[in-house]
Amino acid sequence: MVSRYRNQGYDFTITSSTAYDQKWIHGRNIFENIDVLVDNIFANYLSRPGVRQPIFTSYCDGKRVTCSGLKQWGSKYLADEGYTAIEIIRYYYGNDMYINTADEIAGVPSSWPGYNLSIGSSGQKVRQMQEQLNRIARNYPAIPTISADGIYGQRTADAVRIFQGIFDLPQTGVVDYATWYEISDIFVGVSQISEPQ
Repeated sequence: MVSRYRNQGYDFTITSSTAYDQKWIHGRNIFENIDVLVDNIFANYLSRPGVRQPIFTSYCDGKRVTCSGLKQWGSKYLADEGYTAIEIIRYYYGNDMYINTADEIAGVPSSWPGYNLSIGSSGQKVRQMQEQLNRIARNYPAIPTISADGIYGQRTADAVRIFQGIFDLPQTGVVDYATWYEISDIFVGVSQISEPQ
């Protein structure tokens, strides 16, 4: 099965071929797990000093398929031994590898502020998140509309908690990294700001 998205204006193709993607199997939770992981490492990328192009890091299971890069079961073993993510990357690719975090990410209305928003937070980032939640609430009426006053109070926390429940995030009422980008992603979808006019 191959679903093509290029004819819809996107620059990627999604397949269920294990040559390219994780195979989709009905009822497996693999995508929920991947979704949580991606939400938490979305802005991270690998680099080497003096190298400007993206770093190619091949990956294989290490048993049925071998490669010169990261191996699924080898990295699991290293993690079980207490290696950190960067130590595992350096084990396979050398000590001059670094994990960086992008300060800004293109394609979203605004990048995460770098800290969690919760009761007592205030400012422009809170106001922006409140405005986005209110726009989302037009399509998801279970989410209550809130005053976009830039003050994170109990009503904002309650609206965030409901949003998190609808989109399978931990229902903390706190806008953390994953919640911020899920709000951004849903806001872009419902407002269609990425669609050509």
